[in-house]
Amino acid sequence: MKYLSFIVYMPLQILAIPGAIVGILLTAYKQIIVSKRLGVSQTAIEIINGRWTMHVFGLREDDATAALMSTLPNTSKFGLWLVLWPLWVQARIAGQSLMYPRIPKTGDEGIADLVAARTMHFDAIIARALQNVDQFVLMGAGYDTRAYGDLVSSDMTFFEVDQAVVQNHKRAMIDAADIRCAHVNFVAVDFSVDDLFSKLTEAGFDASRKTLFLWEGVSLYLSAEQVASTLALVKQNAAPDSVIVADLYADRFVKTLGKANANQKVLEMTDETLEFGLHFAGDWQAVLSDFVSAQSMQQGETHFLGANNKAGPYAVVVEMIC
Repeated sequence: MKYLSFIVYMPLQILAIPGAIVGILLTAYKQIIVSKRLGVSQTAIEIINGRWTMHVFGLREDDATAALMSTLPNTSKFGLWLVLWPLWVQARIAGQSLMYPRIPKTGDEGIADLVAARTMHFDAIIARALQNVDQFVLMGAGYDTRAYGDLVSSDMTFFEVDQAVVQNHKRAMIDAADIRCAHVNFVAVDFSVDDLFSKLTEAGFDASRKTLFLWEGVSLYLSAEQVASTLALVKQNAAPDSVIVADLYADRFVKTLGKANANQKVLEMTDETLEFGLHFAGDWQAVLSDFVSAQSMQQGETHFLGANNKAGPYAVVVEMIC
């Protein structure tokens, strides 16, 4: 069936080119221009688009993301379908998604696999770590919907932390999508002014309880000093054996992505910059180990993305234990 799926896919993809161009332009307009008008991050849309794609292709069940996507004005399910439907047909015939989206073998992750691979690694660590903690804090939550999925029925206490403008928009869209969210404590924080843990404490955070801090898709937009100070803040205020799960990126990836003319202009439109990365060339495992040790933490479960690349991995999802 794999061969048949490609035979069907190729003419469909050719026929779909005009529609795909329309879909790309429509989705890009909403993601960039509408996000800017709303004052929210356009990069957060990249993640929910990727999660929705995983859902509709059967790689990861995520009804909450599908519901939220239907209400967001700064993305377009229709535009994405115009781009993706030949791949979806191919996947249905083959019985699996062979090109995009896909879950590649560990070490073989390409840049196009970033969202899918990263999401699955985060999911695996979170599923294990949550068995040993009482609180779940999503820092820079964006449009993440993990707090509205299978974890709703747990006894976990949830906190979503983000800028007020982003959080207010998300909450309005959650209400429009009729997603249950009464169990989530929303904490609006201006990271340049507010004390994160004072805000969390006001919302009911208990510093004596072991906590899982999810820090996904944030570090590369910060300076090295901001990354270190954020990790130090968590270390100082979290209960012993609390866990931070974060993604960190190779400096070459950050520099390449930030210097690309088209990407640079898009980032500038929503006042975003790319800064922090680790030197994942040579002995990248030692580089990561030294970084975690420098934060006075212990390294736990670790997944390097693209480790089979000659230049080394372009990212890592890592568990850091306080």
